[in-house]
Amino acid sequence: MKNNIRSIVEIFKTNVQDDIAADSCILALSYHFPHIRFNFDLEDCDRILRAEGYHIDIDKIITILKSMHIHCCMFTD
Repeated sequence: MKNNIRSIVEIFKTNVQDDIAADSCILALSYHFPHIRFNFDLEDCDRILRAEGYHIDIDKIITILKSMHIHCCMFTD
């Protein structure tokens, strides 16, 4: 039987301004969530953070970034 579990992607708006800050956020988040893949799209006006994995703790991600003085909220259309 094949495993039909699919990863999910959660998208967050942030105020990250540059690659150095983005790398710092990814390092901190990857420490807490080694099973999740993170990346930023700083070209987007919303400074998008994407998290891809099988179980994503949205509240903890937001809490970690807020502790780093990064504004972060779920992206909604």
